[in-house]
Amino acid sequence: MGRRSSQRRNAAMLDSDDTDSVSSSSTTRSDMMLSGLEEVQFDKETVLDQCVDALYEKRGSTREKALASIIEAFNSNIQHEFVEKKFATLLQLCLSSIRRGSSKEIALASHVIGLLSLTAGPGDKAHEILEESVKPISVALKSRSDNSKISSLLECLAIITFVGGKDPEETEESMQLMWQVINPKLGPNVATAKPSPAMITAVVSSWSFLLTTMDGWTLNPKNWQGSISYFSNLLDKEDRSVRIAAGETLALVFEVGSLEKFSGESKGSGDSSTDETNKSRELLHIQGLRAKVLNQVRTLSAEAGGKGSAKKDLNNQRNTFRDILEFLEDGYSPETSAKIGGLLLSTSTWANLIQLNFLKHFLGGGFVKHMQENEFLHDVFGFTPKKNLPASQHRVSGTDKRMYKSPNSILNKARTQFLNKQRMLSQDKNVGYYAGGDEL
Repeated sequence: MGRRSSQRRNAAMLDSDDTDSVSSSSTTRSDMMLSGLEEVQFDKETVLDQCVDALYEKRGSTREKALASIIEAFNSNIQHEFVEKKFATLLQLCLSSIRRGSSKEIALASHVIGLLSLTAGPGDKAHEILEESVKPISVALKSRSDNSKISSLLECLAIITFVGGKDPEETEESMQLMWQVINPKLGPNVATAKPSPAMITAVVSSWSFLLTTMDGWTLNPKNWQGSISYFSNLLDKEDRSVRIAAGETLALVFEVGSLEKFSGESKGSGDSSTDETNKSRELLHIQGLRAKVLNQVRTLSAEAGGKGSAKKDLNNQRNTFRDILEFLEDGYSPETSAKIGGLLLSTSTWANLIQLNFLKHFLGGGFVKHMQENEFLHDVFGFTPKKNLPASQHRVSGTDKRMYKSPNSILNKARTQFLNKQRMLSQDKNVGYYAGGDEL
């Protein structure tokens, strides 16, 4: 087990398209200030204040430099004091950039808002960030002219909902906004241009990241009917990143359960059949979908390299789909680990693996710093960094290592608990209309 954490989504966060060239006398001063950031050692809070001031400037390139500096500051240190004092101001300036900026500025501002939410952590500030940002992000998503801009907007929406969402309805609202980017028929005012592979990958990854926070029983079935079939169709696409994102999402859907909410085709309510007949038909439909997905996953787990196929990408796909196949056939999720300050951050479910990969991708070089000092992320992953441990626990003895790998380890217990839960859910479903012994 524990072969590796899937690495995906290679889309760049930024592009170089900037058409805003308006100048002013004060802009020159801001440019000089920002260019000097690399040479002069300012007080950290002063630098951030100067960057915020620069976001008022007319020249787009000046605002872009300021946003890039803010991202660097939030990645290198957890800016709790700055967020406490200036989060509302910074949020409104970033939303202004999303409304009026170039693709590059929109991407940078989106990333800052995500970092702002992660730094604030759950609570009133994060919820305000979500409430204030949903509409501007929704409007910006309807103009799908640039993949990097759309990817950054989607990641921002995912992060601020993950941190600031207070109830399932808010999370599903964000998931629907994402869904409409690749399924415009669900949104009457959404552009109908065919989404690119990079856009599809970004949507699927962001959508599945939010699904990790949802209880299958609370999902509104009207929102996600036919989604298993949609993801299954993505497994046949040429783009490997699309296939991997769709495969991991399908694994998560099966892990979440409540498959009837993802499987139906919304055929209407005019059927006069009895509930028993409808349930039997639904079960057969789910079994058929599962069998189709299983065959697709088995094929992709053993795919031979084609002409021009990059060996690293091919191996990544094979490993990912071998993990998915093992999960679908035997119920074992991949166990992965990452070393943070000498301690292991481990995952043993698809939900945690998807969360880990998404946050690593979003935070980039700031991931280790945030995992060491961001209490919200400690709670998400159940991770306690070294500085918060008693001195006696800073070193892991050989005995502890053997215990960690034993059948009674935390990871193995978590996996056993999950499998037991799946069996109980299956047994509950069997009562009334499920055939004995069918576990989906």
